[in-house]
Amino acid sequence: MLIDILKILFCAPFLLYSCYSDIKTRRVSDKVWYIMLGGGAFFILYEFADYGLFYLFRLFISAVLMYLFLEIYSRLSTFFNIRMMGGADAKLLLVLSIFFPIYPSFNIESHIFPLNLPFNFFAFSVLNDAVTVAIIIPIGFAAYNLIKLGFRVDKAAYIFMGYKTKISELSDKHVWIIQDFEDDNGKIKSFYKRGGIEIDEKSISKLKNLLKKGLIKDEVWITPKLPFMIPLTLGFFLAIFYGDLIFEIIKNLLLHK
Repeated sequence: MLIDILKILFCAPFLLYSCYSDIKTRRVSDKVWYIMLGGGAFFILYEFADYGLFYLFRLFISAVLMYLFLEIYSRLSTFFNIRMMGGADAKLLLVLSIFFPIYPSFNIESHIFPLNLPFNFFAFSVLNDAVTVAIIIPIGFAAYNLIKLGFRVDKAAYIFMGYKTKISELSDKHVWIIQDFEDDNGKIKSFYKRGGIEIDEKSISKLKNLLKKGLIKDEVWITPKLPFMIPLTLGFFLAIFYGDLIFEIIKNLLLHK
């Protein structure tokens, strides 16, 4: 449908700009979503006039389900100290749930997109595809660490979460420290810090004191504050042109069981 193509073309610049902002500052201004939602009100009104109450019902269900999901995720992420999706990511998904209560579909030169139309709300497919894309990240970390460290990996599980850097070179370059140390009766124990440690004067001072005493090496495991807006934007285009990757994987597993 032409209206779906126009909505996609309208949304794309906002997503691309949000990627740029997320990479540069790890933040995306709320103004981006206000402008996106306000500027796209025309599409909502147009489709309401076209579909009537059915469209409003779909919009309500899509937005409410996404809002409830984000609320549950927010509480669980706080409880388990998980840092994957931020406030800007959540707002984008909520705006998309309002923009696309009906899964977009269109034709280009006799090809129908998405190639696999899922039985799902569009915003959830975007998230599913983003998570699938993000799986590449730990694989990339592992490959990097194995190439760099070879068989000298002291913490095997860490290779999927980040990489090593010298304590003397630590600075707040959009990273968290994921390796913490504890003094247990004069013996230093190293452990994984769930959620990561912010790099500030206190955390650097602690590491430097341990290093000065010769209790630890001049290295610590860190992980970048990855801009999840990039997987979300890739997920947006995957959902548009292909469909829902996770949905398709589950469907194929069930059909071939």
